[in-house]
Parts: sequence; structure tokens; C-alpha cells
Amino acid sequence: MVESLSFSDTFEPNFRPLVVIELAKGTKEETIEWFTKRIVDKKANGGAQLLVKPLVTEKGNENIYLVGASHLRLLLGAETVGLVKECNDNSMRTFTYSSRKTFKDFADDNHNFLTMSECQYIIKHELENLRAKDEKMIPGYPQAKLYPGKSIVRRLLTSGILVQIFPLHDREELKKLRHSWYGRVKVGYQPLDEIRCYFGETIALYFGFLEYFTFALIPMAVIGIPYYVFAWEDYDKYVMFATFNLLWSTVILEVWKRICAIMTYRWGTLLMKRQFEEPRPGFHGVLGINPVTGREEPVYSSIKRQIRIYLVSLPFVCLCLYFSLYVMMIYFDLEQWALDYHEENESNFSSLMLFVPSIIYAVVIEIMNRAYRYAAEFLTSWENHRLESSYQNHLILKVLVFNFLNCFASLFYIAFVLFDMKLLRQSLATLLITSQILNQFAESLLPYWLQKRHKKRMKKHMCSLKTDMDLSLVEQVNLEKEMGTYFGTFDDYLELFLQFGYVSLFSCVYPLAAVFAVLNNITEIYSDALKMCRVYKRPFAEPTANIGVWQLAFETMSVISVVTNCILIGMSPQVNALFPDSKMDLILTVALAE
Repeated sequence: MVESLSFSDTFEPNFRPLVVIELAKGTKEETIEWFTKRIVDKKANGGAQLLVKPLVTEKGNENIYLVGASHLRLLLGAETVGLVKECNDNSMRTFTYSSRKTFKDFADDNHNFLTMSECQYIIKHELENLRAKDEKMIPGYPQAKLYPGKSIVRRLLTSGILVQIFPLHDREELKKLRHSWYGRVKVGYQPLDEIRCYFGETIALYFGFLEYFTFALIPMAVIGIPYYVFAWEDYDKYVMFATFNLLWSTVILEVWKRICAIMTYRWGTLLMKRQFEEPRPGFHGVLGINPVTGREEPVYSSIKRQIRIYLVSLPFVCLCLYFSLYVMMIYFDLEQWALDYHEENESNFSSLMLFVPSIIYAVVIEIMNRAYRYAAEFLTSWENHRLESSYQNHLILKVLVFNFLNCFASLFYIAFVLFDMKLLRQSLATLLITSQILNQFAESLLPYWLQKRHKKRMKKHMCSLKTDMDLSLVEQVNLEKEMGTYFGTFDDYLELFLQFGYVSLFSCVYPLAAVFAVLNNITEIYSDALKMCRVYKRPFAEPTANIGVWQLAFETMSVISVVTNCILIGMSPQVNALFPDSKMDLILTVALAE
């Protein structure tokens, strides 16, 4: 059995705890012994050749294990995962152990050559690549079947034996990052390089995009304020603003591609080779031979998957879209009722009642979006996609289609069916502001409050333990294992995507949309930074070269924005006056402009 780690062993010079493994309570001793042996075994014997020690508390071993690695092992792992580092000649190259002396800041005694997040990423990679050799099952659990080449960690997770794996925070580095990131209110850029060093490229790119998008909104906001003030009730004077809008929505995405490439080249991920994708943990099927790798793994018929997609998922999505449109029509009935009530009473109360239907509809939209998200995740998982990238693409497609229709269908209906620009302005303002308030509360304020309550309870419990030993590591592990898990940037990008839609599609009739978006994003930067540092467990770093499929999503929204703004320009009295005799000429001109 592996050596126990007590409080006094925490700061051993040859062991630095980087990753925490929590096994289920009551896990059988033979399972623990087999799993930990595979972790510490040499690579030649099918192990990960890492260091692992149980964390022993006053109650004994609670099935919590700390994983680390020697400096040499981490350097060899950096070569295995293909990390790109800066050389002495300022070029970026894939790190190799044999040419280590040619890399900037490398020294045999410099243990900071690899960042902590890179070390944790290497350990995660090694753990995920622990594979069964000749075992037919997990020792002690006959129902948890194994086959040669199967990922042991993934089988333990799906069997419920392994509760979670997460990287530890570095308290000192986190304190410095918090201070420079959101510790004081300042006007300036975020410390993206420090964020990347601590959280990895995927999260750093999200905050980079959030920052860039906020700055890109400022010209729209600056133009929008005087436009709104001086043309408050003149809804027809939006041609120039719409023209600027459609150019802006296209240009900012092209500029972002360049900024993104500059950042990822500096970080070394632009040049990283894409690794061969392993089957996702939830993928299941009949055991067969992979024709590419020659290894045994589950095989699932693509025909069955297509049947599930087109005969179950697609009809369900269409049904949800129909229900969304049905709710939208109820909203318009409420709008009509509020308008009739105001015309009958014409009081301050009746004026306020005009905004009630839009507020209720905005809240209902948020509830429907969140409920649909769970249904989409269940369906996409049930479709049984082999690769994680395929799973994510199908999930994003489902969610984006529904969210787009759910959030924007009423605005399109008001603009191009009812032709009511006053109602369009009111609806856009209410939907935008209400959704921003709800998102800030649900994603940041509520989780932070809950985490703070838990932290107080945990500190009281730790103080009640009568011991003279150092509690810092035990306290840290126990606090972090109860923190919420950060499931990635999906929801954050989705929020920005919908915001981009509100601003780019119809902000010409409500120019303050960009102003509210800027204000929201400034608070979003601070609240997202707060939840990353204080609310959630530290996520594993994930190298990436761009924002992935979200770039395509934003570009698609940009195309729709161009079409929408061109049609709005064509509907304006100023442009219509230029074509008094032929509407066909007007239509052709608008189409040519698109």
C-alpha cells in the first residue's frame, strides 16, 4: 500500500501535491491498492509513474489521495503532451527533453519552468491514459468490466467508484492573481498572461474575448447615447446607425481572429498538434476493434445514432420550438391586454403595466432556456456520440437553435410582421436588461453566497478539531472538494452570443443596447473572475488555439445581423423615398447591399 501523508509530511521537498483524487466512501481495499499501484508503477509496466499519498485526517484515511510527480517525470510528460515553449532565440517550439537546454529559463534546478497548471494538465493526461492490460474487471467490482486499452479512470468514474479528480489551488499565486485581476477597481486590461498561467488557455481566451468584445462595444455605445437622446421618439432616423451596425458586426469578428492568433502564438497553443481523440467517458457499445488504433473498444452503429438523431432528437427540438412560439403568442396577447388597460385608465400605474408583459416574458425565456438545456444534454448523451468534440458540436447546435428562436423570435415578429418600432424598442430593452440581471444573479451572486456559507461552516468544523498539527492542507482539500465544479465556458459564451444578437440585430431602434451591454460586461468580468477564484474548484487547464465552434456561431449571427439591418434600412421612410415608383428596385438594391 502507498505511504500515508500526514500533516507533517505535507511540505516534503520531493513531493508537491498537485491533484486530488476522491474515491467513494466504502471503496474496497483491494480496489484502492490496485488503482494506486497502477498510478505509481513505471510506464514500462503500464503505470503512470506518478507519486501518490493518502491524506490522513483525524478520522483516518477518508479515501482522499494527493497526486504529484517528480521534476523529471513532468518534463518527460511535457514532451508527451506536446507543450510548446519559448526558445532562447525567441521562437516557439515543441518541448523535447533532449533539447531542454535550448529553451528559455530552463535549468535543471528550476522547478518553475513548467507552470503549475501545465504540471496539473500533464498529470491529468497521464491519469486518463492509464489503461487496462489483461484485467477483465476492476478488482472488487465484478460488474465494472474492463478490456485491454480501456481507460481505467473513465471506468472508475462511470462505475461511481471514483467521485472526482480536481487540481489544487496554489494559495499564494491565487492571492496575487486575485489582487491584480479584481482586487481593486481599475480601468485597464486584464492580466491575461497570468490568467493563462494559472487557469490555462481555454479560460484565458474566454476572458480575452470578453474583454475584447467589451472594448468593441464602446464605439456603438458612444454613438448610441447621442443618437438615443436626440432622436428619442423619431424611430425612422435609424438608417445611419443600422449601416454602422452591420459594418461593425462583421469587422469586430475579423479583428478578433487576428488578436486570438497573436495571443495563442505567444502562449504556444497555436502550434500545438491536435492529439488523437479518445472515446468520451459516456460512450458505450458492443466490444469491437478500432480500425485506426487496432485496440479493443466499444463500437456503436452510426446508423442507430442517426436514427436517434433524426427520429427522436429532431422532432423533440421542433416540438420545443413550436412551444416557444406558442408562449410568444401568449406574450403578445398580454401586451395587447396591457395596452388596452392603459388606454382605459391612463395612470402612472397603467404606464408601468405596459412593461409587465415584457418582464414576465423575459423571465419565462430564461426559465425555458435553462430547462431546455437539461433536455438537450440528456438527448445528446442518449445519442451516444463517440467523441467529445462530436458531443459538444451537437449539444451547441441544439442549444443555439432553441435559444436564438426563444430570445429573438418576438423581436423579428414585432419588426417584420407588426411593423411596430415603438414596441420593438420597449421589448428589446426589457429583454436585454432583465436577462442580464437574472444571469448575474444565477451565475455569480447566488453561487458566491452559497460558497461563503459553506466556507464558514467548514472553518468552524476545522477549529473544533483538537490537534496541534498543521491543518492548512486538510482544510484546503476539504474546502475545495465541496466547491462547485466549473463545467466549462459553454454558458459564458452562450450569454455573450445572445448579447451580441441583441446588440447587432435591432440596436438601431434602441441605441442604448450597447451601453447596457458594456455596463453588464464590466460587471461580468469582475463577477466571472470572482467565481473562478472563490466559488468553483480550480479547473484543469485545456490548451486551445481559438474559441472553437463559437467563432462560427458568432459569424452566423453576424450574417443574420447584416440581413436584418439591410431589411430595416430598406423599410425606412428615407430609403423608400428614393424609390417612389418601383419597390422591386428597392428590394434588389437591399439584396445587393447584403
